[in-house]
Amino acid sequence: MNCYRNTNRQIVQHNGYKRRIISKDMAFYCFDMLASHLYRVKEPSRPHFTNDSFPLFVTWKIGHDRRLRGCIGTFSTMPLHAGLKEYTLSSALRDSRFAPITKDELANLHCSVSLLTNFEEGVNCVDWEIGVHGIRIEFYNEKGHKRTATYLPEVAKEQGWTQIQTIDSLLRKGGYKAPISPEMRNTVKVTRYQSEKVTVSYNEFMAAKQRPT
Repeated sequence: MNCYRNTNRQIVQHNGYKRRIISKDMAFYCFDMLASHLYRVKEPSRPHFTNDSFPLFVTWKIGHDRRLRGCIGTFSTMPLHAGLKEYTLSSALRDSRFAPITKDELANLHCSVSLLTNFEEGVNCVDWEIGVHGIRIEFYNEKGHKRTATYLPEVAKEQGWTQIQTIDSLLRKGGYKAPISPEMRNTVKVTRYQSEKVTVSYNEFMAAKQRPT
């Protein structure tokens, strides 16, 4: 399967300076990798986009209503070629919330790639801005075990949540089962971050494959 010419690039902040990183080619590569796996054919060749290292997430949604179908990523920096390959398959096939994606679903999918940047520790649980920051929380559950959970920057805005509703939802996502009090929220450690995101549909992926390189 062929690679793709660079399209729709955006500027992101990385290590203190601006570089043009995110592109649709990254999401095209994820589609190519997933299709290769599902149809058991040769993996796509090495992509042409940068292999710089970033924390990243790959998200799959399905249908006209864009229902979540899988989302997994890492806060550790990974070279993009290996990272997108790993988390393409993990998010599509090994998200414990969903059954693995099948060949029959492929044509109805949208793929998003998020590169995470600008990590900062918040001074409290509301020291972040809806629609701008993603957040990763750390907390201790009722048994004293440390837990973490995250939402990407778009989640709170898409759900129409306040900051407190977002924190409470993350606590539940992370497995906290006791009543959530203001005192509990004050113990939550928040790391805020930003992301550069690109989303493509299966139809866009197929159109890109048919364009001459």
